[in-house]
Amino acid sequence: MTGLQNDATPRRRVLVGGLSHEELLARLGDAGVLLNVHAETLLAAAAVEGPSEAETIVIVERSVRELGLPEGGTLPEIYERAGAHGLRLCPPVTAAYLRLALHDQASAPDRVLSAGRAPSGSLTIAAPRLRDDPDFPAGLYLRVIDDRAWLRGYRCDDQHEWSADDMFAFRAAG
Repeated sequence: MTGLQNDATPRRRVLVGGLSHEELLARLGDAGVLLNVHAETLLAAAAVEGPSEAETIVIVERSVRELGLPEGGTLPEIYERAGAHGLRLCPPVTAAYLRLALHDQASAPDRVLSAGRAPSGSLTIAAPRLRDDPDFPAGLYLRVIDDRAWLRGYRCDDQHEWSADDMFAFRAAG
């Protein structure tokens, strides 16, 4: 398989880590970022490990289709395909730092939160689950609604089918 990480798709360099949980929440608040309860829960759980060392990571965006899943797939399938293309999962707090750095995300075409599927205009951050519990948030996604930036958590199990057009952010290897 050819590596999708080497194509001409724009990459974002994002500084991830280095802030305490409280500092990160304050930065998100100062930036006007809205969070749902699942995002708050997941960020609090990630903070238990304490602040990580700050590191710059390179983020690339891929649709499920671009990963070679034209009919969509589950998170395990998506992550396996991404790994085969040389892409890696992001640290769990990456979504919060990317939300602070991403100023050019287009506003979603609707306000629908789409229970059971990824909302239109969303970017899901590929990161490992913090808990193997379908009632605990599985991850985070970024979305802009009416020009307001959101960081939202979501729940799903490993059998949930993602659409071929759903967009994920991965860490580029190297």
